[in-house]
Amino acid sequence: MPRWGMRFADRAAAGRALAVELSGRGLDGAVVLGLPRGGVVVAAPVAAALGAPLDVLVVRKLGLPGRPELAMGAIAAVGDAVETIRNPEVLEAARVDEAAFAAVRARELVELRRRVEAYRTGRPPVPVRGRTVVLVDDGLATGSTVRAALAALRSQQPARVVVAVPVGSPHVVAELAAEVDALVCLAAPAGFRAVGQVYADFSPTEDDAVRAALTGGPQQPT
Repeated sequence: MPRWGMRFADRAAAGRALAVELSGRGLDGAVVLGLPRGGVVVAAPVAAALGAPLDVLVVRKLGLPGRPELAMGAIAAVGDAVETIRNPEVLEAARVDEAAFAAVRARELVELRRRVEAYRTGRPPVPVRGRTVVLVDDGLATGSTVRAALAALRSQQPARVVVAVPVGSPHVVAELAAEVDALVCLAAPAGFRAVGQVYADFSPTEDDAVRAALTGGPQQPT
């Protein structure tokens, strides 16, 4: 169950707390996938605690024109395929037309491809078909990026999908819990405003930190 009033020093500390919560849940043989950038840093301690391989599933938020922090959708890469998820409530409220949506998607697709190349550095994806996947992000706000990741994952036919986050919007947590096999969220404050509200340090995660986490190198300081 979510706990209220939790605070984390940074993403690595949140990952260690999440690892404790996930231990003993029968996740032997699982694959841990982190969403970049911040979710990979959270995922690294989870993978280490579970003795599981760690990989990245590259997702890009499609920010609302003029308000890029608000997701009107997301895209996720699986091989050469790209899954697109729309946030109907945001699109309708902001009256975003198809041309504006397509322009943002095209711009973010360039960055998505760059990140796939930068993070994988030639390494093939860890196979997930028939395996339990633990999908980790640093938090759930609108849920658009996680939904795009889930759409991409389903095409790979995993046996089971567990979403694990340190913090999330109560509304989004409840919705997503009905869409996956299990959802673990450490904190879902009633006064949720943003993912960063439970982190003392929520500074941007750089590409080097993502690569280090994926290769078992040093992560962000705690």
